[in-house]
Amino acid sequence: MRIVSGIQPTGNLHLGNYLGAIRNWVRMQDEMPADGECLFFLADLHAITVHNDPAMLAANIREMAATIIACGIDPARAILFRQRHVPAHAELSWLLNGTARIGWLNRMTQFKEKSGKNREGASVGLFAYPVLQAADVLLYQATHVPVGDDQKQHLELARDIATKFNADTGTDLFTLPDPIIPPAAARIMSLRDGTAKMSKSDPSDASRIALTDDADTIAAKIRKAKSDADALPATAAELADRPEARNLVGIYAALAGVTPDQVLATHAGQGFGSFKPALADLAVETLSPIRDRLLTFRADPAELDRLLADGAARARTLAAPTLAAAYSALGL
Repeated sequence: MRIVSGIQPTGNLHLGNYLGAIRNWVRMQDEMPADGECLFFLADLHAITVHNDPAMLAANIREMAATIIACGIDPARAILFRQRHVPAHAELSWLLNGTARIGWLNRMTQFKEKSGKNREGASVGLFAYPVLQAADVLLYQATHVPVGDDQKQHLELARDIATKFNADTGTDLFTLPDPIIPPAAARIMSLRDGTAKMSKSDPSDASRIALTDDADTIAAKIRKAKSDADALPATAAELADRPEARNLVGIYAALAGVTPDQVLATHAGQGFGSFKPALADLAVETLSPIRDRLLTFRADPAELDRLLADGAARARTLAAPTLAAAYSALGL
């Protein structure tokens, strides 16, 4: 079993990011059988499909790497690397461009959503990046790829490209990867608006808990989080029309690794004057060790670069046979 997954380097992460993709990565690493492998990469080549400030992108790459390791990814157990440090990603992507079809890419809904009404003004990279995504996983003969609802279509494209390449070249080069549907991640909403997702783009810092927040800041943000005046009910179903209450209970459940109904079994009848301090204590207990590790890596960028370079060397070794076989299959 070989799992491959990437994440775009977006800089400072918050509680919602941790409880989503990154915690699923940690779970996959921890549950991987001894004869399996996890490859996790920072998708810095994907990041340039839209405009970035170069200095900010460079800083975001390091910050994301530090955060991933701080959250529990062990570079000794998983292969963690930067995409651009393995040139085979870009090379194989170009080879696969000869197999992928414009009609297939025209059906990709994410391009339509991201380009909006300015489709003619979007970059070629934004249009073609699903081919690079295919290369990202086919390069390593991935057997499984974790996908959410928004990426299922792209994995199907990768399988289509692999199937056509194999058929066109009369080879059985590429493994067709199967999807892994991760456990449903908690949908973490803004602390100021229970109907909007927690986001670093929200102008209010009080709307989110950053992974770099200290214990006092976390407690203060939860104390000031929007709630309501009613007591907590006995079941999660009774929170359907109480978005802020539902969000706070959901955050507690996600941090504790239990269901909202289990949270309410303990806290039913309480008001938020009692519940918020309990939530704050749990959040501080969970996030403080992550913050400490993150700050340690921030203070030692040379060690962070060493770990990424080591991961890239291991990834290049795994990638080389597939890339060489692809060139050979095409007569190059």
